[in-house]
Amino acid sequence: MTDGFLRVFVVAGEPSGDQIGGRLMAALREATGDRVRFAGVGGDAMTAQGLNSIFPMEELSLMGLMEVLPHIPRLLKRVRQTAGAIDSMEPDVVVTIDSPSFAYAVIKRVRRSTAPKVHYVAPTVWAWRPWRVRKIKRYFDMMLALLPFEPPFFEKAGMPCRFVGHPVVEYQANEGDGAAFRERHGIASDDTVLCVLLGSRRGEVTRHADPFAGAVELLSRNHPSLRVVTPTVPGVSGLVQSLTADWAVPVTVVHDSGEKYAAMAASDAAIAASGTVALEVALARLPAVVAYRISNITAAILRPLLNVRFVNLVNLILDREVVPERLQFQCTAEILAGEVEKLLGKAGQEQIEAVDEALQQLGVGSVPPSRRAADAILDVVAAHQRAPA
Repeated sequence: MTDGFLRVFVVAGEPSGDQIGGRLMAALREATGDRVRFAGVGGDAMTAQGLNSIFPMEELSLMGLMEVLPHIPRLLKRVRQTAGAIDSMEPDVVVTIDSPSFAYAVIKRVRRSTAPKVHYVAPTVWAWRPWRVRKIKRYFDMMLALLPFEPPFFEKAGMPCRFVGHPVVEYQANEGDGAAFRERHGIASDDTVLCVLLGSRRGEVTRHADPFAGAVELLSRNHPSLRVVTPTVPGVSGLVQSLTADWAVPVTVVHDSGEKYAAMAASDAAIAASGTVALEVALARLPAVVAYRISNITAAILRPLLNVRFVNLVNLILDREVVPERLQFQCTAEILAGEVEKLLGKAGQEQIEAVDEALQQLGVGSVPPSRRAADAILDVVAAHQRAPA
């Protein structure tokens, strides 16, 4: 620490990581009495907490083998730039958030900095490629886990790991005003509203647009008053607006993050791309079907490596399919429309009741995960400073 200020280098590579990073930074400010300085890579949420990102985070928001390949030269440049910035800053701690491939590439290129390295959001090595834990141990001093069953897995392999809880429990997803949202956007109280969440990356949005649009068209035949609300994020909002412009029913695209939970509260069911947003939907008590597509080549490579039955965290924690998962070849208009029809009936209420148990295990009602994470990071820094030189 210099002049009594904690110096933190923090890196996020996608919108969900940016949200986690913003809350972590706020928690560190509170825990240190605002005696903390930040540098690194992040988006709007982290910028709001005082980060001046060394380059636009959106450059890292890529997923899937076919999507990443054309951008490898630029990504390698950003890896070198980030590692160099860490060496130049000489921080007290380096925190990488999710985006494990980029995080590992950066950390292994750090040359001078001896600061402890913490990775926030444990990679799903328990789900596929479990041997990756050896690489994690080599480059990181601590893992912060979102799921209660993760620490035993990592600690058995000799990797220090602390459960901090899932950041989604801090979101105000259960506090949206659905009636006010409908009034603001001219949606009648008896209209059927479907919340459609296409994803936060351009590739996700593009792959999901056709099957999601097809599902909406099929549902409109049985629900003539159907309306669609589509919350999105700044990096893909223009693309979402363009792709949904000619859908079969009126679409309200929500650009402002503060409106997202109101849109969920105004909805009767959802089709959600797999990811953090699926948990936000669960916290909002909105029945949903989770869907996802990747390129066929990427799917063929990954399929033999998977060790789990489910991708949705609610299903993983409960070890049963409470939230329908319709992935890859099952991510079709007909299948998705059929699942939504069920959710608009009795199945929707049954799903809402079932998710409560999983949400409790994720930390609902306890110490906020961001504060737990901040405390864990401060403990790592203190232990490093106490260690003999």
